[in-house]
Amino acid sequence: INCVSGVDPSLQAENRVPGSSQATAGVPKQQKSRSTNSRDERFRSDVHTEAVQAALAKYKERKMPMPSKRRSVLVHSSVETYTPPDTSSASEDEGSLRRQGRIGSTPFQSHSNVEPWLNRVIQGSSTSSSASSTSSHPGGKPAAASNTAPATTAATVLADLMAHTQIENHSAPPDVTTGLVEYLHHERPQVASVRGVPRGYSSSILETADGVPVNSRVSSKIQQLLNTLKRPKRPPLKEFFVDDFEELLEVQQPDPNQPKPEGNQVNVLKGEPLGVVTNWPPSLLAALQRWGTTQSKAPCLTALDTTGKAIYTLTYGKLWSRSLKLAYTLLNKLTTKNEPLLKPGDRVALVFPNSDPVMFMVAFYGCLLAELIPVPIEVPLTRKDAGSQQIGFLLGSCGVTLALTTDACQKGLPKAQTGEVVTFKGWPRLIWFVIDGKHLAKPAKDWHPQVRDASAEIAYIEYKTSKEGSTVGITVSHASMLAHCHALTQACGYSEAETLTNVLDFKREAGLWHGVLTSVMNRMHVISIPYALMKVNPLSWIQKVCSYKARVAVVKSRDMHWSLLAQRDQRDVSLSSLRMLIVADGANPWSISSCDAFLNVFQSRGLRPEVICPCASSSEALTVAIRRPSELGGPPPGKAVLSMNCLSFGVIRVDTEEKLSVLTVQDVGQIMPGASMCVVKVDGTPYLCKADEVGEICVNSGATGTAYFGLLGITKNVFEAIPVTSAGIPVSDQPFTRTGLLGFVGPDYLVFVVGKLDGLMTVSGRRHNADDVVATALAVEPMKFVYRGRIAVFSVPVLHDDRIVLVAEQRPDASEEDSFQWMSRVLQAIDSIHQVGVYCLALVPANTLPKAPLGGIHISETKQRFLEGALHPCNVLMCPHTCVTNLPKPRQKQPDVGPASMIVGNLVAGKRIAQASGRDVSQLEDNDQARKFLYLADVLQWRAQTTPDHPLFLLLNSKGTVASTASCIQLHKRAERVAVALMEKGRLNVGDHVALVYPPGVDLIATFYGCLYAGCVPITVRPPHPQNLATTLPTVKMIVEVSKSACILTTQAIMKLLRSKEAAAAVDIKTWPTILDTDDMPKKKLANVFRPTSPDMLAYLDFSVSTTGILAGVKMSHAATSALCRSIKLQCELYPSRQIAICLDPYCGLGFALWCLCSIYSGHQSILVPPLELESNVSLWLSAVSQYKVRVTFCSYSVMEICTKGLGTQTDVLRMKGVNLSCVRTCMVVAEERPRITLTQSFSKLFKDLGLSARAVSTTFGCRVNVAICLQ
Repeated sequence: INCVSGVDPSLQAENRVPGSSQATAGVPKQQKSRSTNSRDERFRSDVHTEAVQAALAKYKERKMPMPSKRRSVLVHSSVETYTPPDTSSASEDEGSLRRQGRIGSTPFQSHSNVEPWLNRVIQGSSTSSSASSTSSHPGGKPAAASNTAPATTAATVLADLMAHTQIENHSAPPDVTTGLVEYLHHERPQVASVRGVPRGYSSSILETADGVPVNSRVSSKIQQLLNTLKRPKRPPLKEFFVDDFEELLEVQQPDPNQPKPEGNQVNVLKGEPLGVVTNWPPSLLAALQRWGTTQSKAPCLTALDTTGKAIYTLTYGKLWSRSLKLAYTLLNKLTTKNEPLLKPGDRVALVFPNSDPVMFMVAFYGCLLAELIPVPIEVPLTRKDAGSQQIGFLLGSCGVTLALTTDACQKGLPKAQTGEVVTFKGWPRLIWFVIDGKHLAKPAKDWHPQVRDASAEIAYIEYKTSKEGSTVGITVSHASMLAHCHALTQACGYSEAETLTNVLDFKREAGLWHGVLTSVMNRMHVISIPYALMKVNPLSWIQKVCSYKARVAVVKSRDMHWSLLAQRDQRDVSLSSLRMLIVADGANPWSISSCDAFLNVFQSRGLRPEVICPCASSSEALTVAIRRPSELGGPPPGKAVLSMNCLSFGVIRVDTEEKLSVLTVQDVGQIMPGASMCVVKVDGTPYLCKADEVGEICVNSGATGTAYFGLLGITKNVFEAIPVTSAGIPVSDQPFTRTGLLGFVGPDYLVFVVGKLDGLMTVSGRRHNADDVVATALAVEPMKFVYRGRIAVFSVPVLHDDRIVLVAEQRPDASEEDSFQWMSRVLQAIDSIHQVGVYCLALVPANTLPKAPLGGIHISETKQRFLEGALHPCNVLMCPHTCVTNLPKPRQKQPDVGPASMIVGNLVAGKRIAQASGRDVSQLEDNDQARKFLYLADVLQWRAQTTPDHPLFLLLNSKGTVASTASCIQLHKRAERVAVALMEKGRLNVGDHVALVYPPGVDLIATFYGCLYAGCVPITVRPPHPQNLATTLPTVKMIVEVSKSACILTTQAIMKLLRSKEAAAAVDIKTWPTILDTDDMPKKKLANVFRPTSPDMLAYLDFSVSTTGILAGVKMSHAATSALCRSIKLQCELYPSRQIAICLDPYCGLGFALWCLCSIYSGHQSILVPPLELESNVSLWLSAVSQYKVRVTFCSYSVMEICTKGLGTQTDVLRMKGVNLSCVRTCMVVAEERPRITLTQSFSKLFKDLGLSARAVSTTFGCRVNVAICLQ
């Protein structure tokens, strides 16, 4: 039982629920896979699904039925086949399988050390949002933005997040090429009509507001005044006031039991040496020239259309000749004012769709031949594409003025009224040049390109987007490009004229490295599979491997998964020709499930197990490691089952697959030839990690990226890291490149990757991987409620720590209630498997999340919208109380506020906790007799003496007749009998806890006061359901045990049930405490009623189950109990002559307070309608309200729902029976977890015909520790 703030730890069970292991054992080992023609899954992972199912089963076991409607949360639906997240498309909408589209990998992100700096530089913005001002560096304390008001409660922070945080993007990007270190935001002062005099002007010259100099004679006084006006009106806020906010926050204490690494320090690992190859070309262009002139007919690249037909095969001769033409045209035919538009070293944008690899390849090599630097980017679809502004910043900082594209692509771009391509938001002005054949000039006979040897000059720039949305350009030199091709050729055993099938985006990362660069180096034939074809026919790549007898295929785990969904459609495919199936996202821990499932299905079709070769790569370090087939001397593949809890502390501990929270990872092979690798600590100085410690993988090699273009500061941090030993001695005189991959080195020097810095969320000192959290959410049977592939997980800073946010797209046909049930189960699963709370879970309408350029969700844009309050969710579940545990201490009120303090107070408006106050009750009720009695037991005795026959309670049965009543004296006498029984039969002492297990009724109330009379502490417990003992009885047992109850009071019928054979099958009935039935108690008078020695003594315990399935008891003192009753009495204007009707469960929260406490305190008569009775008589509650002409009534959402559904067609019948609701002034629905506006509106509309005023229906709002924060 998790501890809840405000709950006495002594009440918490030390361990999780006993018997939960049985629940785990009961989960079937193998889930039935879903019908494969359903296309809404991306991958399978039965192990994880079972873990989630078992976790939810545990919750089910330890849950107590919620008040009224929330009982349905307990029903555990089957968890179906699970698919892990795909980093390439942090999620891909499954419907899009059949839609036209483009695909590629979600850009990686830069190293977290540099995030705050990078965001300031790259966004060129003042960040009033805490997104970019907070370091995502794990373990590091996020730095607050200078202009973000520190929030002091979750409420304030939420207000900040939802309302006030915006990123102001300046249209002109800062010029980072000039070595800018920091781009500071200056607040622009109000423009005065006359500006101050700038330096250089004489004192007789002024500027107008438009900056036009004006001649005039100016006295020194006026000049002095102008100079004064130029200065800011007052010093910055921080000079006036230093907030003590930091001191107020509770310091998070590290867990003393957290695992710590114990292994030896791991030294630098060296890869095999790069082999010397005779006749190896001195550069990539030299290779192209060789093949283009000597093997001109050899096929280089085959492009396919969306039907899978080969539309064009580019030969090496054509590639060479076209590239030459383009190079010549770019250098000689493009001019501006008779000057060449381009000169060697200039950057050029390449804008080509995923369906046109031929033109891209010509453009890429044409730029290289012209000594221009290609910058491949995505095709912009609209003026406001997600992340487009950052691409514009990259182009601006690279000084790009020309974009190459095709005729077809250019026609599809958004146009201005002039017919020209629009200037996209944040982009520099570009000249668009179409490179189709008719636009290219034939080179002059005396013109020849300079095919130089590979040098340190930049060859191309690859873009990469950080998790905060910043886009940077990674430069790759000619020498690195050549070395990388060499290393890949050796590691993959590439040979001349091999055929390779490429399913990846050819513009960047592995798709570019294998399908455009290394393939040309080795004169290979590439079959390029466009994304649009994969959408229509997920088997297309397998068919092409089969028909072209391809030796190598480069795919992502998503592509393998899609093939599994469609594989039944085709039986006659064979993968026997494959010697390597390179899984480009092997660094995603969840890729193992796709690899295993793919092998299981296709092994019978010629796929050999050793062919599957996961690899790990990053934009900065290029290929880091790749698994070699056994024929190339690779060791057998490795697999590790790791404890997720230990991983969150950065420690590797092998676990068993039976455990709930484990991560199974596969190796990504050995490091690249010619490279050195080490693993360093993620935080601070790059110290080498220990053998059992997770760290960031760093690589030293001639085949990595060289810099972030124009960003010298962060380049040094990432590309020039110097790992050191624990003694602080550098491990090498060569700098290492940080890869952004988190992992460790296993046996046989195999590299294992468990996550990426991009997806890292550090919450309360523990690290969680966003992909892992997505995987858990996906395992909770989402198909009916949300789109599988449209889930985003990220963290936002709240109160100086990261908090997890999960956003998903809701299906249009999913009801609010169903979606809420799913969200509740997701929270439970994440809490159980990751031991971390979710701050906010939001569902948005379908197709409203920003899309990444090539499918999937644009995570950083989604996060930005969340922070700006622009997500517009249709369902939100906030759980700040489970994860924000470092709330500030209450501020002390300062006496004697002087004028200076008031000035400071005005200055810092908005810096304080947001608060609202109700009426002050201390000055009221001076004439009220009940106010003299602080204890409810005293109030009942007083009422029994002064108004003995005044009716307090009237209980109705399902027929609408009175089942029982209780006047003040009757209740007092029954309570006395209970107290006598407790002391004489039960032999209980003052302070003992007593569980009251009764159906809703007067007995429950009488025994509650009997406990108070005897000095015992009552706990109301919902009785077990006779037809469902297996589920409901364990909850009763658990509350009895957790509350340390010394005795159970109940009826004879329930007592028999608790001791029955059926009960013995569900719980250990021998361990019940004393059970007393109160049906036939002797009429004995109590000698003296117990009077508490202090109002702070415990009055009762309020046990309830949270949305996340956590059971906890809230301790209520006598002072708190009477204060609650007093405020409800005032707010609802309750007094003895009033009648109210209550249709709520009486076991916890406000339902309990209204049922058991308020009538005694205020003296009004309560008409009690048990919600369970509505199952046999739907109109019972409304008929009672009408019959007794009740002005105030309370109900639950479930009651409202039953009435709306059950009486929707019966309003005319009710009217004929005389039901009239015009008497109702206030109908208050108790919101259990969220306001259900649609239901409330339907209820009001439906019963308007019976006289119910639309203004009468309102909602109460409360929480577990304060059940009535708002009562209208």
